[in-house]
Amino acid sequence: MELTINHQIRFFDPAPGSLAELLQTELSGKTQGIAVALNNCVVPKDNWTATVLQPNDHILLITATQGG
Repeated sequence: MELTINHQIRFFDPAPGSLAELLQTELSGKTQGIAVALNNCVVPKDNWTATVLQPNDHILLITATQGG
C-alpha cells in the first residue's frame, strides 16, 4: 500500500490495517504528544484504532516538543 507520511511517499507490505497500527510501527509505540491528520482532517486519539487506512492516504504526524 502506498501512503504519504509527512509529505514523503512510503510503501507498506503488508499494509497497516488501521491508523493505530501504522503509528505503532512508525513511532515505536511512543504516541504521547502526537497529533495526527488524515487527508487534512485531524483524527482524535480515541479514533486511531477504528480509522482504516486506504491506499494513497495522506498522513501528517506532528510531535509536541519542549523548549523555548
